Amino acid sequence: MKSVTKKVYFFIYFILSLLIFLSSLYIINYFSQKKQALDESNLLNDFDTNIKSDISEKQINQTKIETSEEILPKETERMIKVKELKQQNSDIVGWLEIPNTKINYPVLQGTDNEYYMKHNYKKEKSKNGSIFLTKDYNWEIPSSNLLIYGHNLNNGTMFQELLKYSKQSFYKEHPRIRFTTQKDDSEYEIIAVFKSRVYYKSEKNVFKYYFFVNAENEKEYNEFVNNAKKESLYDINATAKYGDQLITLSTCSYHVKDGRFAVVGRKIEN
Repeated sequence: MKSVTKKVYFFIYFILSLLIFLSSLYIINYFSQKKQALDESNLLNDFDTNIKSDISEKQINQTKIETSEEILPKETERMIKVKELKQQNSDIVGWLEIPNTKINYPVLQGTDNEYYMKHNYKKEKSKNGSIFLTKDYNWEIPSSNLLIYGHNLNNGTMFQELLKYSKQSFYKEHPRIRFTTQKDDSEYEIIAVFKSRVYYKSEKNVFKYYFFVNAENEKEYNEFVNNAKKESLYDINATAKYGDQLITLSTCSYHVKDGRFAVVGRKIEN
């Protein structure tokens, strides 16, 4: 009887020790991933110390050069930083920020839409992945819609805060998105916020927003904008007209199986 009791106690002790060990690993991994994301979020600010000596005061100011023919936009500090970051990884195409939120990251673009789901901007394997632009976006045209993806992580990083747009009060406090490339530094006003899911191929007459990147014509463009406005969780006065550059931020949502959450904005011309 004592032998059986000892075995039971040993088994319980083993299970408890295993649970403590696994819990410790989870906690360490949780904070490690969060620190990686926060370090990446601060990259643009930290990078300033490395290039500050190479940037003249005239370059930092968002001024314009007047010529006899036209007025050319001057490089902003952020544009210069993005250009410098591209020297570390040519896949860095820009920097995305929603002011006064944790969403403040470099944007990558790979040859497929899988690689940067599991790698960071240094091309290191990472469960955080990266914020990345769909491979289908063509910078030469350019395409109509900057379709950008990011993970919804329970540590509050990457695109997790995007889901806060389900409340209209959050939208009113954060109505704009800033996206900077080495050639442009612009803001986008949000025109729609909606929940969706990944649809089966057999499902017809549904809004597959994740396929819209290059508008073939005005009708296709307007259909996307109208559907986004129709699906929006609340009314937003701002809208877009054919020719406006769009941006769509997309992440996973768990309201349904294969759920998605999207925020759509239109570029404000400077």
